[in-house]
Amino acid sequence: MLAMMNSSETIPIADLSENAASVVDRVRDSSNPIIITESGEPAAVILSVETYERREQEYQMLLVLARGEKEIAAGVGHSLDDVLAEADALIASSRK
Repeated sequence: MLAMMNSSETIPIADLSENAASVVDRVRDSSNPIIITESGEPAAVILSVETYERREQEYQMLLVLARGEKEIAAGVGHSLDDVLAEADALIASSRK
């Protein structure tokens, strides 16, 4: 969480309440999340839809890679063609 906070704008929840449209505009125009604090502590994160979808795609790819690592360690595997086809399908579905 610290790495994210260093590269992100942080605002108190009161600012979000008072200027929600402005906050949404800022997050939409930026690829950086905005951290919302409550009583000085991080409470929530606001991301643009584009950033959220990109991060979800990256997360899904990491899950596939982690599954592959576990399968390799267990002596189970798939052909390179199968792996690349699955990766291509994930990428294609994220572009829709």
